Amino acid sequence: MKVVVTDYTFPALDQETAAAQAAGANFASYQCKSAEEVAAAVAGADVAVVQFASFGPEAAAAVKPGATVIRYGVGYNNIDLAACAKHGLKVGYVPDYCADEVADHTAAAALTLLRKLVPMDQSVRAGDWLAVKIAKPMKPFNKTDFGFFGLGNIGRAVHARLKGFGFQFLASDPGLTEAQAAEMGVRKVTPDALLREADIISLHAPATAETTEYFNAARLKTMQPHAMLVNSARGQLINEADLAAALTNGTIAAAALDVFHVEPLQADSPLRSAPNLLLTPHAAWYSEAAIHQLQLLVANDISRALAGQDPRKPVPH
Repeated sequence: MKVVVTDYTFPALDQETAAAQAAGANFASYQCKSAEEVAAAVAGADVAVVQFASFGPEAAAAVKPGATVIRYGVGYNNIDLAACAKHGLKVGYVPDYCADEVADHTAAAALTLLRKLVPMDQSVRAGDWLAVKIAKPMKPFNKTDFGFFGLGNIGRAVHARLKGFGFQFLASDPGLTEAQAAEMGVRKVTPDALLREADIISLHAPATAETTEYFNAARLKTMQPHAMLVNSARGQLINEADLAAALTNGTIAAAALDVFHVEPLQADSPLRSAPNLLLTPHAAWYSEAAIHQLQLLVANDISRALAGQDPRKPVPH
């Protein structure tokens, strides 16, 4: 048997190696960048573990029939599920290893934007002492409408962290019932109403055909000029060029992004020069404990796969 890790950003793969060796399987790890490299690396593998590399049709055809593909992470956009289904592959992921970290990061980014900490810091360093000039306009939190575009597990964890600040909450999520919203103290609204009414919107939706580049120039123009965006979900939810233009033109006031269409963020991305934009390098998931938990759960899935069992969290396809 053969276990292959196509790419990883961790210091070591001790847990994954041990899981493979305990089952008598060979273990190999790579840092694949291209689809061709991935396909070559996983040839004949019983288990393929992928972090950021693209697992496409060539890779799906290269592994053993019935093999298991495991994604290091919450999403699985880099795995071609149709190709995996065609070749009878099982696909698993780890949606539950870093919810607290992502919620903490998102809440921190939102509060940083709302209190305008970054421009205030920059103004002091530039020799100014102009609190009102830099901060205006600024609502108190108990008069701020905090919106959620999607309100799944992580969105609800963000909501739980922010309840004590006194925000008025509204959310657009087709899976959210009126009863659930009422229980949480959240007003359920349409996507259009969310854009019009929210002072800040935190994105927590998956990237689907309906949501990809949902936040484009036309929709950004329907937001209030003082409104803000926070995205720690999927980079594909936002048209990045349109957001950069909206920030430059003052269509909206500010944004904080932890995820992007292409990662690392490209050197010529217009986001790099956009004003009032807080950028972090896809770090919302991070803590030392989260890394350990992610690798432990993947190692457990390697053991399950080599024993002929389904992944702990299978991806439907």
